[in-house]
Amino acid sequence: MAENCVFCAIVEGRIPSHMVYEDEKTLAFLDIHPSALGHTLVIPKAHVARVEDLPEEDARSLFAALRKIVGRIQEAVGAPASTIGINNGRESGQEVPHVHIHVIPRNRGDSGGIIQGVSRSPQRLNDVEMARIANEIRERIKAV
Repeated sequence: MAENCVFCAIVEGRIPSHMVYEDEKTLAFLDIHPSALGHTLVIPKAHVARVEDLPEEDARSLFAALRKIVGRIQEAVGAPASTIGINNGRESGQEVPHVHIHVIPRNRGDSGGIIQGVSRSPQRLNDVEMARIANEIRERIKAV
């Protein structure tokens, strides 16, 4: 656990939360600055700042918990859908450097927009540039 991490303090019970789910490796609780009714954060109990640094077992547990609770969150607040997102690193808007998944219940016409609207490239890439970028990513994945 990280001493100054607000989510670690919630895991340890030093800061109260409105917990909705807990298992051995994960915790889910309502966001204190919700974007919508029922906005929930799902976190690993272990302090890890970025998704790529999550141990595989913790990643599995985190997404298993998400899968288990997302529909129940929607049902509880009468929402037919949700936007699920992770801000991964400060530049993406991650305010707490502890991996967390936002589950934001959604209703038609709520003006929330689509997740792709967060950042749009001002340029359209041609097939050559798309192939170059895809190749760069594949090469880096092979190196892992």
